[in-house]
Amino acid sequence: MVRIGLELLQGVVELVKTRGFRIGNADLTILAERPKLASYHEEMQRRLAAVLEVEPTDVNIKATTGEKMGFIGREEGMMAEAVVLLESVK
Repeated sequence: MVRIGLELLQGVVELVKTRGFRIGNADLTILAERPKLASYHEEMQRRLAAVLEVEPTDVNIKATTGEKMGFIGREEGMMAEAVVLLESVK
């Protein structure tokens, strides 16, 4: 599943490049009750930075829980939000 997600992200990065932009930085928030993501933070940051073609310091990843509310709190799923700065290369 991770490989598919990274391949999809690579396709988005290529589309961004064809439109004359590049990724400046990315800010991600992951909502999940489990697993605890702290031990995966550096690897996720490194892998995402490689696909986004930025430095690992340009990828900010935060994790939080659903506070036991909704499908996230019931451990029925996870959710992620991302905000990405696009910079013109033209």
